[in-house]
Amino acid sequence: MAIETLTLGGGCFWCLEAVFQELRGVDSVVSGYAGGDMQNPSYDQICTGSTGHAEVVQLVFNNDAVSVRTLLQVFFTIHDPTTLDSQGADVGSQYRSVIFYHTDRQKKEAETIIREYQADKIWNDPIVTQVLPVPRFYPAEEYHQDYYRQNSVQGYCWAVISPKLAKLRQQHRSLLKA
Repeated sequence: MAIETLTLGGGCFWCLEAVFQELRGVDSVVSGYAGGDMQNPSYDQICTGSTGHAEVVQLVFNNDAVSVRTLLQVFFTIHDPTTLDSQGADVGSQYRSVIFYHTDRQKKEAETIIREYQADKIWNDPIVTQVLPVPRFYPAEEYHQDYYRQNSVQGYCWAVISPKLAKLRQQHRSLLKA
């Protein structure tokens, strides 16, 4: 069994966390912050957009059960990789689209899938997703962990996360945990 870690940012980490928790082969999903200069940032500091961090999820997965390519395909399904520093109503560099790779193989896979999607003109606008080496990762505060499962009837969860989960279940049904 080959265990890997991959760190992804694509808007609010609650959305990414809820989606990746449903995938077979993903052992853990931790919401957090990466890519900035401040050590041990708080959510309030991140929300200012001044720390340089992105809201991210760090996935630990079994690459014998789910490939990096598959994880990236899901990632590109559930967010808009063409909007710079925003996802929907969430605006600021903390919501940027970014792949923080942990291995050279992950970097190559990310670059390849972006090239393929650009060539296929999946979106009308160019992909702005950054592909960067993983920086230090800071887990978010405890109340951000497992957020959707604990707050699924909250307005943001119902309006923003639930449709992403529906899209995942429709387009990637074969990848879901039993």
